[in-house]
Amino acid sequence: MADTPQSGLLAVRLVTPDRILLDATAEAVELPSMSGYLEALYGAAPLLAELGAGEVRLHGGSSGDQKFFVAWGFVEVLPERVTILAETAMHPEEIDRAEAQQELQEGEKLWQEAGDDGEKYDEANALMRQAQEKIATAEGKSS
Repeated sequence: MADTPQSGLLAVRLVTPDRILLDATAEAVELPSMSGYLEALYGAAPLLAELGAGEVRLHGGSSGDQKFFVAWGFVEVLPERVTILAETAMHPEEIDRAEAQQELQEGEKLWQEAGDDGEKYDEANALMRQAQEKIATAEGKSS
């Protein structure tokens, strides 16, 4: 874990199943939860939330201003620490735009083929959301 944070700084860790992408401090962390974006600041009330697809933005601290694409997982916010456990996480420059565009097309195809199956619609929407957020992060145009 990052060194003990100075007063006013959060210790932030971003972890995927195969790597630790970030272990630093930040003044603020913006996160995509399943119910919308949230921002964690030093001293925040404890929170456990399901992570959606989108962009994590870090501001200040040893991390400087950084962005990461994340998709699916959980985030734990404590008064002095934010831990992000993501199924997928990457720097914007690691995103393969052609692959993301192909994922978007696959999601659109699934959506069109879903018929009356609600689960297939949900799966298609999740795939399209992830692909759209990936493309937006790669292009620096995320929401």
